[in-house]
Amino acid sequence: MNARDSLASRVLSTLTTTRSAQVPWRVLLRNTAAAIVPLALGIASGRLLAGIAMAVGAIVTMYSDQPGPYRQRLTRLLAVSAAGGVATFLGLTLREHFPALIMASLVVGFAGALLVAFGDAIARVGMVAMMLLVIATDLPASTLAAELQLTAAVTAGGLLLTLFSIAAWPLQRYGPEREALSEVYRGLAALARRPQRGDTAPELTESMTTLQHTLLGAHRARGPVMDTFGVLLELAERIRLELIALAATDPGEAIGRVVQGEAARALEAIAAAIATGHDDSQALAGALSALHSAEQVLGAHEQSLAAAPWRHFQSLSGQLSAAARNAGRADARAAQRQVREELELPRALRPQSTLATLTASLTPRSAAFRHAIRSAACFAAALWVGRLLGIGHGYWAPMTVAIVLRADYAATWSYGVLRVAGTVLGLLLTTALLHFLPAGPWVRLAVMALLCAGFRYFGTVHYGVAVACLTGMVVLLLALAGEAPEPTMIARLINTVVGSAMALAAYGLWPTWERGRARGMSARLLQAYATYLASLGVAGGAHERGVARLAARVARGNAEASVKRLLAEPATPASLAELAQSLLTNSNRLALTIMTLEASLSQRPHVERAVDEFIRQSAEALRLVAEALRTEQSPSGLPPIRALQRHLPRLLAAHGGASGELEGLSDRLVDNINTLAHLVERAAPVRATPQPA
Repeated sequence: MNARDSLASRVLSTLTTTRSAQVPWRVLLRNTAAAIVPLALGIASGRLLAGIAMAVGAIVTMYSDQPGPYRQRLTRLLAVSAAGGVATFLGLTLREHFPALIMASLVVGFAGALLVAFGDAIARVGMVAMMLLVIATDLPASTLAAELQLTAAVTAGGLLLTLFSIAAWPLQRYGPEREALSEVYRGLAALARRPQRGDTAPELTESMTTLQHTLLGAHRARGPVMDTFGVLLELAERIRLELIALAATDPGEAIGRVVQGEAARALEAIAAAIATGHDDSQALAGALSALHSAEQVLGAHEQSLAAAPWRHFQSLSGQLSAAARNAGRADARAAQRQVREELELPRALRPQSTLATLTASLTPRSAAFRHAIRSAACFAAALWVGRLLGIGHGYWAPMTVAIVLRADYAATWSYGVLRVAGTVLGLLLTTALLHFLPAGPWVRLAVMALLCAGFRYFGTVHYGVAVACLTGMVVLLLALAGEAPEPTMIARLINTVVGSAMALAAYGLWPTWERGRARGMSARLLQAYATYLASLGVAGGAHERGVARLAARVARGNAEASVKRLLAEPATPASLAELAQSLLTNSNRLALTIMTLEASLSQRPHVERAVDEFIRQSAEALRLVAEALRTEQSPSGLPPIRALQRHLPRLLAAHGGASGELEGLSDRLVDNINTLAHLVERAAPVRATPQPA
């Protein structure tokens, strides 16, 4: 395939790729209302400019209205509104002093882009500040009083959206927590009906991590019911382990039918009880009764069932009974449970201190720093080019840069292509709408409402369609303000193409390629799995195992994102892409083996000493493989884990009887580690003969 065909295929893939919708209907309605209500009031009262300014403030803020505890949501939306207000005032006061405006764009561009070091949610604060800085340069205000009024209106738009977002707080105090917890239990029901495949990442990774943040994060809710939520979180972890272990041990038709039927229905009943917040004892009791009846039928034929799946099924049944009991107590009237220690977010999910993160980011080796330099320079340059071209609404060029230019190539390319395509589609859509619809303001307002809902909905489904809706909204807003639509549409198209081209060029001139970080990310994943495996030995307690499991989950998410970015970059060496994909696939198999081993050992603690040395040496072997991957060397000095595994049956017999399940799991574990060692050895620049494991 030549370069032209490759470019065409990449563009086509970008234009046709969609994701599942992630915006609940209530979020869609409240975000749309926050943008449309001020416009309606402005039209009705004759203060249209103030209504437009408030609508702009709400529109640029709405993507910060994300799921999570109300405290967290309030904090983020207030931060976005405040940053937007400050940036608006700067843009209004400095627009007649272009050198000062350029300096402000450099400062805001650098500081705003550097916030990517704190995650996507915080990075939106910087993006909104960059956008409103340049949007404000086009707002009509001739006096300081007018500038202050417009600043207040834009800020008020963000605050109105904030109010709509948290309006249900007094009525649904634990609404976000219930939603996250019930989503996990619905996911467990789906996992029961559709067993985990052996070469895919463990199910519910993202949902479980989100739940940890929601229930235990810095902005978590307080109150007695949160104790019950904490218990349900831990039970969800245990149920997930048992379901994965059941799939790995081949439960057979009899047990498998009950797991996919009665157990799945019990999980769905638990999810429903959590979501509603009502003690629906009858529904929960009915679901558990069916499960226990099926368990009794199976127990009558216990001799014909395989021992390992039967143990895991019994454990699953017990976990489901405990979850049902706690789901019935998970309402606002639940009595406070006595706890021994305060629940807190596990260390793997805790963010670094602000100062530590900034210190680590203020170096050219940091991807966030390079992104901030690129963004500041390109943002200011686009502002200058927009003024130099002399085309109407020149702020669209730097605004496009603020949106398109991301910290990685894949996102920058995708947003650039989709923004241009979406703008063209939006201009065609707007042309048709303006041609066929009546010119009255209320008709245009109704169309604005539909476009606003589309912009919010398609933002996570297909950014190009979202941009098309946004383009139509912008043209209609300016038409409401009295501007002719044709020049507006032409100016938007030109500025969008210019801004997207500059963003792509800026990344090309000083890129941050994932190929330089992919090995390190994969090595950190293997190191996290080594720590998780080591925690299964006698030295590790339940708390240590939970922490290590969560750290491995976080590392896996980071590694998956790294591989995705790597494969999207142009000219990625085929050998590196193959290595990264193979390591990820085989580490998924390793994860399922370790999780199944944890579930098995939790039922038979008396054999921990028999397998402790094997687990310790296996974890050390995996750690050495991770270190070899990080340093681009061949693995050496690996412990003789295969010999230890072959000796394991005698040790197990000496500690309470042989276990075919543990023997099989240990064999799989050695195979997993040896496969990873082989992949790393094969990819090492200097080949060496690895020691047999």
